[in-house]
Amino acid sequence: MQLNKIHHVAIICSDYEKSKDFYVRILGLTPCQEIYREERDSYKLDLQVNGEYQIELFSFPNPPGRPSYPEAAGRRHLAFEVDDIDEAIEHLTSFAISVEPVRIDEFTGKRFTFFSDPDGLPIELYQL
Repeated sequence: MQLNKIHHVAIICSDYEKSKDFYVRILGLTPCQEIYREERDSYKLDLQVNGEYQIELFSFPNPPGRPSYPEAAGRRHLAFEVDDIDEAIEHLTSFAISVEPVRIDEFTGKRFTFFSDPDGLPIELYQL
């Protein structure tokens, strides 16, 4: 078996409109398809990152909470590559989004930081 690339990441949110606004307006992802599935009372929004389909945003009635801190077993976070981390931080803080102090990756020497989506999902920005 040969894996070619990651096809998409699925995110289940607790407040669909709030999360849709966050991922589209604040992070600048591009919606490519939105579907309401009546039998599940659920929305599915397909989002593009820089023109490439990568994220599925789902809503479900009353999804269970998921621990993030302290670090729980399982997928840890979603990471986005950025050209200018300082510019990205300035953008996020203009929306009153709290961003952790920038750190340096001890192995690559690259700068990175974390912030959270509306449900507390850790999101990393990594400057190349």
